[in-house]
Amino acid sequence: MKAQILSLLCCLFAWLLPVQAQDSPNIRDFSWKKVADRMPDEWYGGQQARAIADQLLARQMESGGWQKNIPYHHLLSAEELAKVNRTGVGSTIDNGATTTEMRFLARVYAHSGEDRYREGFLRGLRYLFEAQYDNGGWPQFYPERTAVNYASHITYNDDAMVNVLRQLRDIADGRSPYDALKLDDATRAQARASFDKGIGCILKTQIRVDGKPTVWCAQHDEHTFAPAPARAYELASFSGAESASIVALLMSIPHPSPEIVAAVKGAVAWFETHAVKDIRVERVPDGSPKGDARVVSAPGNVLWARFYDLETGKPFFCGRDGVKHATLAEIEKERRGGYAWYTNAPQRVLDRYAKWISGI
Repeated sequence: MKAQILSLLCCLFAWLLPVQAQDSPNIRDFSWKKVADRMPDEWYGGQQARAIADQLLARQMESGGWQKNIPYHHLLSAEELAKVNRTGVGSTIDNGATTTEMRFLARVYAHSGEDRYREGFLRGLRYLFEAQYDNGGWPQFYPERTAVNYASHITYNDDAMVNVLRQLRDIADGRSPYDALKLDDATRAQARASFDKGIGCILKTQIRVDGKPTVWCAQHDEHTFAPAPARAYELASFSGAESASIVALLMSIPHPSPEIVAAVKGAVAWFETHAVKDIRVERVPDGSPKGDARVVSAPGNVLWARFYDLETGKPFFCGRDGVKHATLAEIEKERRGGYAWYTNAPQRVLDRYAKWISGI
């Protein structure tokens, strides 16, 4: 393992010197998400992208995944890299982690053809296969992060599992940028089987009320499939945000089964009856990093709450004390301004639904 890391460091710094000299964008001013996904295609064939790809390999966890919320395009020095802990339980699919890094390596490999980038991608893919539960779901962290009591739950929060499923389908279908990897039939078949298991998990975890399918919670118990809580202000609930991404994924499946059609119909009916009309959220600068937020009148506007009570079906809001409140104004300012309590994501599903249902 030490020899591998040293080899990667040599590759990294061999590229780093010419990168600094060339006329290239100051990517430190960009987010990692922009660098990973939204640069011009030809940029991924350049030395700057390859230096970042080598950094990704040097920081890939021993499990094959990557940690979250790290600006991997901010290159570390050799001394800083030597201090990076690649063992332990930091690998995750939360906040786009692992899937984003895999996609970046695939893009760079498509231009460079360097085997080390393909091998790093494959280690990430094996991580996704290994992390998947037999029931088809994925935990937020793998290996399990026992210090966080919700890390083992099946995780839809922030589109974690949806991101994995979309990537696996693209791999199975040989879509860009994964087509350049020329994966063998067995690997693509495994990706397809993993995707199908994940869709099965989605159908099993859909919350039913009086026998009718509705939507999902942001996370579900990995054993019982019941809605489960996460942080103190993220109680078990109907989710107005994550559920929209799940439904959009189900609607993107060609020739959907009767079970998928029923799941979509149930979720759409729930969205239609739980819309919060004639309001919008106004951000209020107050000198603090995230500011404040308040709900104001906005005739004609439609939103959905992030959380709905599992018994009453009404929106609720929580501070860090975990106590439910009926309005956003009732919780502390730090949580009002520091969290996304409303969303318009279900509207995109509703806008597509009529065409979708008529075409199946």
